Amino acid sequence: MKGLWTVVLLALSNTFMTFAWYGHLRFKNISWAKELGLVSIILVSWGIAFFEYCLQVPANRLGYLGHGGPFNLVQLKVVQEVTGLTVFTIFTLLVFRTEQLKWNHLAAAVLLVAATWLVFKDR
Repeated sequence: MKGLWTVVLLALSNTFMTFAWYGHLRFKNISWAKELGLVSIILVSWGIAFFEYCLQVPANRLGYLGHGGPFNLVQLKVVQEVTGLTVFTIFTLLVFRTEQLKWNHLAAAVLLVAATWLVFKDR
């Protein structure tokens, strides 16, 4: 159960982080945000990223073997990366509809699944 909660918290935290890192690229379409300068955009992104940390830190503590979780450090990082790239892909398809996924993106996803399998293989 701790593994499932870890993944859920990681998915939520990555959703906030993706919006913090890439959401501002769509500010040109939002009336109140289109005139913001770089410093303002950084502050808005930091505000969004705060919630990412509020979810990421508990996810890592809950999931890490050293705190009673099911994952060693390498496994935890790979789960986080795959979760982050999955969230990013969904975000890209929904928010940046002009971006297209291509065969090499699918091939990279397959390799990430292979990486996940490899990191859990020793169990």
